[in-house]
Amino acid sequence: MSAPTRPHGAVIEPGTFVVEQRVPQTDLPEGWALINICSVGLCGTDYHIFEGKHPFLEYPRVIGHELSGRLASDVDGFAKGELVVINPYLSCDTCHSCKLGKRNCCSNIEVLGVHRDGGMTPQIAVPVNNLIRAEGLSAQQAAMVEFLAIGAHAVQRSNVAAGARVLVTGVGPIGIGVALFARLKGAEVVLLDVSEERLAAVQTKFGFSQGFTSVSAAIDGVTGFDVVFDATGHRGAIEAGFAAVAFGGTYVLVSVVKETVTFSDPEFHKREMTLLGSRNALQADFDWVLSAMRAGDIDTDELCSAVMPLEDLPAQMESLARDRSGLIKVIVTLGD
Repeated sequence: MSAPTRPHGAVIEPGTFVVEQRVPQTDLPEGWALINICSVGLCGTDYHIFEGKHPFLEYPRVIGHELSGRLASDVDGFAKGELVVINPYLSCDTCHSCKLGKRNCCSNIEVLGVHRDGGMTPQIAVPVNNLIRAEGLSAQQAAMVEFLAIGAHAVQRSNVAAGARVLVTGVGPIGIGVALFARLKGAEVVLLDVSEERLAAVQTKFGFSQGFTSVSAAIDGVTGFDVVFDATGHRGAIEAGFAAVAFGGTYVLVSVVKETVTFSDPEFHKREMTLLGSRNALQADFDWVLSAMRAGDIDTDELCSAVMPLEDLPAQMESLARDRSGLIKVIVTLGD
């Protein structure tokens, strides 16, 4: 008897998202577990894959890396049915960065939904070490942990202090996460986005008092910001952001672009600026997000823009990718 097929949400080529029947993985390497997927958050990466803009991807690809699910069986300290967040960054644990504890930038990293098929499927196999308990959260809340962890990681990388002046450029989902966790550190957070509509909506939803649509407006009358975070994914915006960094300040590049970024070296040295890259997230960042959610410090209702079942996504994917201006996070449901 042939193995039963299950629905998988896949981009088979740029511009074409389908729900197709595939045989799910059932053979488990040692130390792996089967997870019944509950909810999947749609990310900018998923939209870029759909649009054919992702530089490191082979089609077809089952998307989905913002994942919550339940254990299909008891395994290594986890009980069957237990709700978990899946850390989608599969690391080798043997390279130099892994040995330093930086599994988030493993030189052999495989990200679910990007380098290998992701979790937009009823069941997926992942390493047990990539499972994080999600008690106290709903399945939909748990699917929001990963994108917030990226913002939390950037804030931790910056060593931002209480009372610091912080500028977050680009208030998409990642930028919102950065802003929320910088504020939890006690920073004075200012937002910047070219969209007045989006900027106003985010300020209203999350209670940020200051917002600007240009760097020149943001730094008018101030000496710069102690920490500037870029979450725009736009080369021009990244380059413009250098001017917003105060003398002795830090610039954190959370977004990534394919182009070469240039800046004035004399100005960079004159300010003794620190330039940091921030990639993915560590276990401690996931833990911080979970703690903040449980404490009620993160309003997940405001983060969630829409909820839809997997079978509705093929008809919606093109319009979602085309106009994301009013979206923060769309959650796709596959189970309870």
